[in-house]
Amino acid sequence: MSASARVRFRSATAEDVERAVPLMHSSGPPAFDYVFSLPGREGAQAFLRYAFVDGAGEFGWRNHRVGVLNGRVVAVGAGFGAETHWSFTLAAARQILGYYGLRHAAGVIARGLRVESVIPPPSGDMHYLAHLGVAPELRGQGIGRALIDHLVSEAGRLGRRRMVLDVATSNPRAEALYARYGFGVTGERTSALANAQGSVPGHRRMEWRAP
Repeated sequence: MSASARVRFRSATAEDVERAVPLMHSSGPPAFDYVFSLPGREGAQAFLRYAFVDGAGEFGWRNHRVGVLNGRVVAVGAGFGAETHWSFTLAAARQILGYYGLRHAAGVIARGLRVESVIPPPSGDMHYLAHLGVAPELRGQGIGRALIDHLVSEAGRLGRRRMVLDVATSNPRAEALYARYGFGVTGERTSALANAQGSVPGHRRMEWRAP
């Protein structure tokens, strides 16, 4: 039996943090590092662990599903709609302030808002797929497609048919996976965002409608 057939998906828990967060980070390291890394402090994954365990918002465990193989988390992803915008914004502001303190929080929030000009949040009837990550040693074995199948199925239970995601122009392998699934490019945003911690590439928005 293939690895993809043996993966079982479930809701994430706070205890998944050590396996799930590196996979989340792998979905877009330059953007995460640009926003959340600070000179002289732990990198972006330290903040993501803090937010994941907190549970709330876009980066919290409650927003994620994980794929488990042989008792180990090997995939992670999230799917959400436009109705989450304000609750996610408030949760992120609280988490950033709690983690970075007053001195650095404003800068982190400002960088996050700049990234939204390249990777905008969902709007309208979109069901947005985000933070899609598969363990490096298992890529190319169908687990990524199984993860998308699972998230699309979850969206279907909510009555949503319009699936949307963003992929970095520097990640053709991921774009090819989404294209094979049936996602088509609907637009591209260039990026000049960069600092000493990360350089955010341009991103293509891709969309697929359930039949």
